Amino acid sequence: MKVTGFRTVLYEFTMDRPLGDANGPTGSDYGAGSFLFIDTDAGITGLAPGGGPAVHRFAHLIVGQDPRGVVGHWKATMDACFKGGNEGQDKAAICAIDIALWDLKAKAANEPLWRLLGAREGRCKAYASGIDLCLDDDGIHAFYARMADRGVDGGKLKVGLDMAADRRRLAIMRDALARASDRPSLMIDSNEYWSPKQAIRFISDLERDFDLAWVEEPARRWDYRGLHQVSRAVRAAVATGENLNDASDFYPLLLNEAVDVVQVGSGTSGITGAMQVAQMAAGFELPVSLMNCPANFMAHLAAALPNHLAMEVVDPGREPCFTFDNHIEDGFIHLGDSPGLGIVIDEAKLEALRVDRFTPPPGLVMPFPRREGAGLYVKPLSTAERAAMGWG
Repeated sequence: MKVTGFRTVLYEFTMDRPLGDANGPTGSDYGAGSFLFIDTDAGITGLAPGGGPAVHRFAHLIVGQDPRGVVGHWKATMDACFKGGNEGQDKAAICAIDIALWDLKAKAANEPLWRLLGAREGRCKAYASGIDLCLDDDGIHAFYARMADRGVDGGKLKVGLDMAADRRRLAIMRDALARASDRPSLMIDSNEYWSPKQAIRFISDLERDFDLAWVEEPARRWDYRGLHQVSRAVRAAVATGENLNDASDFYPLLLNEAVDVVQVGSGTSGITGAMQVAQMAAGFELPVSLMNCPANFMAHLAAALPNHLAMEVVDPGREPCFTFDNHIEDGFIHLGDSPGLGIVIDEAKLEALRVDRFTPPPGLVMPFPRREGAGLYVKPLSTAERAAMGWG
């Protein structure tokens, strides 16, 4: 079997609800997606969400090759960006190529990817994550109650700009998740908005009333000294890593005891890169947590990792033109037996949403840029922002 070519499609859509964090508190329901298709002479096509036009920079490394040598192809693409670094659009391309090749390899074996990766069973534990700073109190309760009704007993709340509101909203999330557990796992995420000392002050204040399982990105992603400081000063575990690129970025965090829950995802240089980091973490006896993604497709990897804790589930409606073979029940993501990732494209719907380039609404920058004051002082929400978020 040989790879014959690459195809990419961009599309735009509207999500079911807006997403927002401390750096983009009013949020947005604008959705932008892409698919990479890798075709073969055997009539089997691998696909991956993501990628974009930059994938064609690496096509010459894969076209004409047997696609089943996935790890070797990953190494070739990583080596190709050695001087410029595994960053930005190149990283996005490497991630998509790797995921599409794993999908293709599993389809060639007529197996679901979780089984090809060595999982004993096709499931992994889930936790709810609203990316919810832009939601009002009713929206917070509705989301976490809906997830609790599926057995999900853990939730992560976006925080960082208003301590009184954070306290109120944490109580709402806790009460909603109590449908699933009398002691739900409570997590918070400030998205690198705080300095280490700010994080210690604010988290310590919250811990007087809440038993926090972990605090996510309480300092900059590369600040191993600051993250170590936070981890030693609060009861909660420190979780970080979602915005790092590959094993080389995680090395100083692991070596300096700056992370307690290692977060990896499709952006960790694909499935191969995320697997490599998870194996590093296992060597330090640390758990990993898979980050959210459309259709929860990274649950295939989560199911195969012996040190996996729980996978983030956002569920904002990011699957406007495809179906997927998994569902959430009893607090777990249950994966089906469909070959590969289990994603099936509705070609007519995809074509209707197709665009030549992304055109987000005026004033919206994606992903959210860092908010003014970050790491120095907390810039309070304005009256207009509060109104937009339904906070009054």
